Amino acid sequence: IHQTKELWLKEIIHEVRLAKGLVRAGDLEPAYKALARVSRIQTIMTLSWDVLATMTPAEYSMFRNQLGRASGFQSYQYRMLEFVIGNKNADMFGVYQREPQKYEELQRALHSPNIYDESLRLLSRRGFEIPEEYLDRDWSQSYQPSKQVAAAWLAVYHSVDDNWDLYDLAEKLVDLDHKFQLWRFSHMKTVERIIGYKRGTGGTGGVSYLTKALELRFFPELWTIRTSM
Repeated sequence: IHQTKELWLKEIIHEVRLAKGLVRAGDLEPAYKALARVSRIQTIMTLSWDVLATMTPAEYSMFRNQLGRASGFQSYQYRMLEFVIGNKNADMFGVYQREPQKYEELQRALHSPNIYDESLRLLSRRGFEIPEEYLDRDWSQSYQPSKQVAAAWLAVYHSVDDNWDLYDLAEKLVDLDHKFQLWRFSHMKTVERIIGYKRGTGGTGGVSYLTKALELRFFPELWTIRTSM
């Protein structure tokens, strides 16, 4: 199952990078197709947890010790995907220092704009007020929500007829974020069902860690503005 997910992750990374480049170029319609493909893949990946959830605690305990400290933290592609979408955390890839090529690629992704950064730059070019510090910042730092950015997106939603392409982009990003949350939730519930509240193999709190991860939003303003509409 996990090997299959790595193949899907490779495809998602390709599509998100493609979409990011298209957003940077202001060519949004092809970007929508790439993001729609990502959404379909995310659905398949979420459903795959249903297969793992058929495993009973007794069945898992038969081989769990053989996993040692093996963990999802070791997935280079998962970390790359989070960086490309927007969850930047420099502390999360020290494990890759023994693999110079992967480490260098992650460093480049860490210090590059993600798809949301490029979307905000596009908003600015289209005349919406985005603070300067959000257009050229230290891309390696985690994103901090902004009331001004929220106001810009809200203006898009209040002028759908004039800004349909930006509105559609926003909804595609929400879909990406939403499907990621569903994937995380299914992960958490599968772990809870199989091992309860034991610690994870990677040294985390297991279910408690995965539950906390559910609080993460890649594109926070696209969620908060819904209350203001």
